[in-house]
Amino acid sequence: MDLSTRALGDYGERLACRYLLAQGLTILDRNWRCVRGEIDVVARDGRELVVCEVKTRTTEAYGAPFEAVTWRKQRRLRHLAGLWRDDHADLARGLALRIDVISILRPPSGQARLQHLQGVC
Repeated sequence: MDLSTRALGDYGERLACRYLLAQGLTILDRNWRCVRGEIDVVARDGRELVVCEVKTRTTEAYGAPFEAVTWRKQRRLRHLAGLWRDDHADLARGLALRIDVISILRPPSGQARLQHLQGVC
């Protein structure tokens, strides 16, 4: 991953976290990694544990950012969510799991557009 791609991803994750906080969610973790992969954002929304994948692009030439979250990626996110819960049992106890995608389109000029898809799988 080159620097510009990483910078774009970091920008998207910061924007997503600001958005989630404004919606009343509590951010529990960012960029959690294990040998199986990474979760971009883990948050709490009332009685739900929200595992959020953030996809940021500068153009829709290859489709909307959320379209990059295939069924394989969704399956991996569910697995990673279980591993996160195992590592953070005190934070996750009693919470239902929800998988969300935040899709951000950041064109070269103009404002970024954010779309929040809740409960994708």
